[in-house]
Amino acid sequence: MSASLVMARSFDDWWRTVPADLKTKARKGDEANKPLLNQINYVLLHLHLAGKHDLKPTHEELKDWLHSGQVDVLRLGK
Repeated sequence: MSASLVMARSFDDWWRTVPADLKTKARKGDEANKPLLNQINYVLLHLHLAGKHDLKPTHEELKDWLHSGQVDVLRLGK
């Protein structure tokens, strides 16, 4: 089976693997809204700096989350 046919994790599946303190810092006060790409980037940077590369999502997972609407690139005011 090719890598492109392997089922990628959903954002929620990945988010459950992120350390609680990092989740709190990234989303504090915004938990009721859909996650923003900027919040995901914050988590990715801190995972990278901590050397926790195995916790980072794949490129394909990130693309899927954006294209499927699991994560917003930007939030427009109402």
